[in-house]
Amino acid sequence: MKKKLKEKWLAYAVSGILLMGFGLSLMGEATILKWDDAGFLSWFGLGTLALAIFFAGLSLFGQATVFKSKIDKLK
Repeated sequence: MKKKLKEKWLAYAVSGILLMGFGLSLMGEATILKWDDAGFLSWFGLGTLALAIFFAGLSLFGQATVFKSKIDKLK
């Protein structure tokens, strides 16, 4: 049980951090597009996608903290 929780914790934590980083990178790209006077839909669409990816990563990382607290409770 503890090993399975640890595997889930590690997978969720790493995936969450990677998605948050990717979302922030996309947000930077959307900011650059806006600065370069690209069309509204291009920077707005990319920015919206970036926020969705960032918050998905945040959600995964939050679930990882739940798994970690369950692991600590088993000790």
